[in-house]
Amino acid sequence: MYSRSSEPVRLERDCAAVLVPQGEHVNLPAGSIGYITQALGGSYTVFIEGNLFRVAGKDADALGKEPPPPLELPDDADDEAVERLVWQQLRTCFDPEIPINVVDLGLIYEASVKPHDEDRGQRRIEVRMTLTAPACGMGDILVDDVRSKLEMIPTVAEADVELVFDPPWSRNMMSEAARLETGML
Repeated sequence: MYSRSSEPVRLERDCAAVLVPQGEHVNLPAGSIGYITQALGGSYTVFIEGNLFRVAGKDADALGKEPPPPLELPDDADDEAVERLVWQQLRTCFDPEIPINVVDLGLIYEASVKPHDEDRGQRRIEVRMTLTAPACGMGDILVDDVRSKLEMIPTVAEADVELVFDPPWSRNMMSEAARLETGML
């Protein structure tokens, strides 16, 4: 789901959010009025009283929206099927200010599926990712978003997301579609 418009919204209940781009956790009170400026990957960027806030999909009901449905995976899914779902989930992770997912932005350097050491039949996902800028205030939020979305996958007991800055990110790491979308050709 994606929205480039400014859909009006009134919070139906108190709601946890993250101030963009500072990354500070806040609580938005019920009755707050604003606009949804971006709806991507199951989370929302909302403009309220001159500030942008990121609202997680699990709190979509506060915005009058449906939370994303749970992920499904066949009982006999192999590591390859899980890896496909890993990449699908990574493509639902967006910077709240940029309407491009972290995969197409070139922020994911590696994602691998491993057997979980302590829980037979469960898996562990290891991800190496970076940020567009090392001082990005939303860095911890993006890492948490990647981790939590991967841990939604059935059979995934743990996602280890390592933030790295070598090699440094450059626009050349973006997909061609992402460069076209941002005008960075």
